[in-house]
Amino acid sequence: MIERYTRPEMGRLWSLENKYRKWLEVELAVCEVRAERGEIPPEDWEMIRQRARFDVSRIEEIERETRHDVIAFLTNVAENVGPSSRFIHEGMTSSDVLDTAFALLLVEAADIIIADLDRVMEVLKTQAFRWKDRVMMGRSHGVHAEPITLGLKFALWYEEMKRNRERMVRARETVRVGKISGAVGTYASIDPDIEKAACEKLGLKPDPISNQIVQRDRHAEYFTTLAVVGCTVEKIAVEIRHLQRTEVREAEEFFARGQKGSSAMPHKRNPIGCENLSGLARILRANALAAMENVALWHERDISHSSVERIIGPDSTTVLDFMLNRLADILENLLVYPENMEKNLNLTGGLFYSQRVLLALTRKGLAREDAYRLVQRNSMKVWEKGGNLKDRLLEDREVMQYLTPDELDRLFDVSYFTRHVDTIFSRVFGHASS
Repeated sequence: MIERYTRPEMGRLWSLENKYRKWLEVELAVCEVRAERGEIPPEDWEMIRQRARFDVSRIEEIERETRHDVIAFLTNVAENVGPSSRFIHEGMTSSDVLDTAFALLLVEAADIIIADLDRVMEVLKTQAFRWKDRVMMGRSHGVHAEPITLGLKFALWYEEMKRNRERMVRARETVRVGKISGAVGTYASIDPDIEKAACEKLGLKPDPISNQIVQRDRHAEYFTTLAVVGCTVEKIAVEIRHLQRTEVREAEEFFARGQKGSSAMPHKRNPIGCENLSGLARILRANALAAMENVALWHERDISHSSVERIIGPDSTTVLDFMLNRLADILENLLVYPENMEKNLNLTGGLFYSQRVLLALTRKGLAREDAYRLVQRNSMKVWEKGGNLKDRLLEDREVMQYLTPDELDRLFDVSYFTRHVDTIFSRVFGHASS
């Protein structure tokens, strides 16, 4: 299932092969800079450039003895390069490689997620304009409030996803830093200018200051951003789940031919995709908390963050990639039932016009408290005994002292509630027509 909705690039990004490739990119960038500075003889740099490679199975074999993955990696590279390998990793510490390579991976993962967000936003925009004028009941506390349009829901989600995209771009920039500053970040064995030049070659910025590691507040921001995006995905999923409830059934997930909803009940059509998204959002939030726990490390560093990041790096980015693509498919194929929206609009006998009547009475000179009492009195009769609010008001002599039947009739016009939809769309999309 994950493979179905996850971009192939994300899976390849977090492969062991690609991880070691990024490590090698960092090492080669530093060697290239040092060769340009005359610190590595041209013939040695040429040997490094041509022969530097690795074999995953060989690294794993060496690591079983060394119990240190970076040393295993460097040993394998040295086996291929030969004597010139003495210049590789000179003056560096493991975290120079690990943190700089991790930044490269997180930046590429962010690019994939930003592309996913673009896809979701395009679907939301299309659906917003498609259903811009489709009137439906707006609800607060799960109870009928006043009419909105289905298009406004999609527009609301679009605007939130736009903010998420901006957050993701900022988070990408926050982690787009490299660190080649040596054992505790003092550059004792390597020149700061080497760090600057190597980072430029890698498309990164040098971290202005580090100790043995890039500080993990950067990563906490990144993984928290993934979690916030996941929260929006869940928000949309929960709304679709509510709209699919049997008693509401204004929209539902597409149900394919041959699909089964229950092993026991053949009639079932369940919002399983959206429920899946709600569950996965919890993983992103838990991983964000783990990233925050990584901020406080001992002195110039310990290694407690490393095991965490080996899990949350691939998992959070892959999960969100999956979620965004699944959400796009659900939204694109969403089944909408306008006839049920109309039915639900009429379910309470026009109670949603109560505020219009309240305001009309106050404009006739009544105190707000008195107007509220009159309208609520008649509304409660509809709640408790049924009927129609307009009919109840027409029968109320106290109300009709202030309103004529024609005035009351004009208050019960559903278009009143949607007259500013174009204005809202212009604010969100820059224009009101598709």
